[in-house]
Amino acid sequence: MLIDSHSHLHDPQFFSTKEAEACIKRAQKIGVEKIVCIGTDPDDSLVARDFAAKHDGVYWTYGVHPEETSKQSVYDFSGVKFDKQLPVAIGEVGLDYHYKGYNREAQIKLFEQMLQLAVDNNLPVSFHVREAFNDFFPVVANFPKIRGVVHSFTDSKKVLKKILNETEFYVGVNGLATYSTLPTPPLERTLLETDAPFLAPIPHRGGTNEPAYIADIAKWLAEKLDLSIEEVAKTTTNNVTTVFCLD
Repeated sequence: MLIDSHSHLHDPQFFSTKEAEACIKRAQKIGVEKIVCIGTDPDDSLVARDFAAKHDGVYWTYGVHPEETSKQSVYDFSGVKFDKQLPVAIGEVGLDYHYKGYNREAQIKLFEQMLQLAVDNNLPVSFHVREAFNDFFPVVANFPKIRGVVHSFTDSKKVLKKILNETEFYVGVNGLATYSTLPTPPLERTLLETDAPFLAPIPHRGGTNEPAYIADIAKWLAEKLDLSIEEVAKTTTNNVTTVFCLD
């Protein structure tokens, strides 16, 4: 069994209902039994919630992407209460300093709010961090009980070592790794993800990504680590299940 731990399959700007359901069937056919749909703003998170409610093996998260601070710099989550359909994580949330004009203070404030929401609800976090690890580590240090995964890691060996040695976070490996020189985390700290529809792996690079392609990422990682695909599938599935407490 394989699990896609980070997908945007629920988002209608990328997938129609018909396309999304076809993607689920293709994924299930090759052994991808669970998919986590990631929220990127309050409304999108609720779309993910409703999508998950309609499809077996699909889960959802509640999050506000750091780039959303370019549209709205102040958020109030005091009224956020999760009903019986609890998300499996808070995310994707974090810091992104890639584009010019980013609001550092607003991003840090939002990140702290989302981490507190995770603590209050005893949920793990799907972290989005790009060119911002110098601020990321001090912020998460103020939330010592936080657990989660650094989604789509794209930084240096030095930063990866710091994640592995100074936190208990897992690291997300996706299609980007199949055509780059990114450092690879040890299997016992790895989660597989597609980030569909983005970052399609080789041999699908340039096309629309989908959960079924998690198998291509698993195959690449097995070859990279000189392991069997069965071992990669078993370990990464156990890791996702552990982090997100999937049933």
